[in-house]
Amino acid sequence: MLGNIVFWLGLATSLVIGFLYFRDLGDVSQMLIRVKRKNMQRFIRNEYRLLTIGLVALALMTIAHFGFAAGSRGYAWTAILLSVFLYGFPYIWVHVGLRNQKDSARYYSIEEAKEYVSPSSQVIVIENNGIARAHPQAQLMRPHLAGNGEGLDGENVVMTYCAMANLGIGYSPEVEGQKIELEVLAQHGNNLVLRDNRTGEPIQQIYGFREADATPKTEGAACPLRPTLSMRPWPTFRMTFRGFQKAYPEGTVFINKPPSNPILYLFDQVLEMLFSSSIDRQHREAKPVMDNMSHYDDRLANKTYVWGVNFDNDAVCWTDDFVVEQENILNTEVGGQPLVVAWDPRYESLGIWYNNTGEPVNEIDFFGKTPAGQLKRVEGLRPGLFWHVWVEFFPHTDINRVGSVSEQVAA
Repeated sequence: MLGNIVFWLGLATSLVIGFLYFRDLGDVSQMLIRVKRKNMQRFIRNEYRLLTIGLVALALMTIAHFGFAAGSRGYAWTAILLSVFLYGFPYIWVHVGLRNQKDSARYYSIEEAKEYVSPSSQVIVIENNGIARAHPQAQLMRPHLAGNGEGLDGENVVMTYCAMANLGIGYSPEVEGQKIELEVLAQHGNNLVLRDNRTGEPIQQIYGFREADATPKTEGAACPLRPTLSMRPWPTFRMTFRGFQKAYPEGTVFINKPPSNPILYLFDQVLEMLFSSSIDRQHREAKPVMDNMSHYDDRLANKTYVWGVNFDNDAVCWTDDFVVEQENILNTEVGGQPLVVAWDPRYESLGIWYNNTGEPVNEIDFFGKTPAGQLKRVEGLRPGLFWHVWVEFFPHTDINRVGSVSEQVAA
């Protein structure tokens, strides 16, 4: 009697937890199931605790059946095989397939990178004191995180990348002097969800702070309890590889070279094909490949690329074609902060700078030089992400603003 109770309880517990693990962190499961954010966050926070409970329950079921002849042989083997898949797939996918390179990324010279990156390929760039690193999207697609001990001219910066959102942002993985141990876990709202392994807290890439540090809000974007609880964002911008070569001839390029281990090499090749196929669809089709969105807005087509910034509760995004129509430059204001938005045709890059000159800027180069002085790039820019992702997290956003809000209202 006791053996049967242990068998059936163990079977039920192991399969329920296994199903939840696959549903919430299996990633591909979101092509079929709409996963709730709160459920995903619960599993991210308690992953190893829940896995331990589920696997112990599976072990007790197995012992009860094979040691004490409890339960049914068919049910026992079904539970074991299902558990191998439900536990094994998400764990291998997340912790092996999406293994990041936040501490081990390798950067190569432009000449070496030419073997892997075509001239027109999009690269995501961070720069510090003239030292620049380019991250080709195809190379960054699967590791999602790239950085190393050398840092960016001595600064600890990790490039984060979400292929589903087409969004790269450089962050310093620290909060109030404490290091954040970043790991890739999942995506929700078509945006990367990371985890701080030191605290177990999820971090939405587009926001850059831990969920536990967020201020409860009923509308608009999420905000941290205080600004110092956000990871420091770095000025991050897009350009073509050929543009990067012109702007930073001494710059380095992240290349995700295949591993030497033959088993890991084959595993990675299979994942690359799966990723490439899904991301290609994400760029081609209007509907998100994983439709776990909660907000829809038809002011722009879903897959329009936008460059977005937010200050306080004021969010604005621009499309590159709109900026070009303004003769490549426009002056605006977001959250009371004067900005200059400009497209540089030589370097094929759209940039946004703080305007501290006190006057409209009508001439600016790729490096932020103006007749009135040097301007600083906006560090919170989300460059070239999909409109449907931007508006998911900033539903109150304005589009293609020129001038201040009061000027637009007056007009």
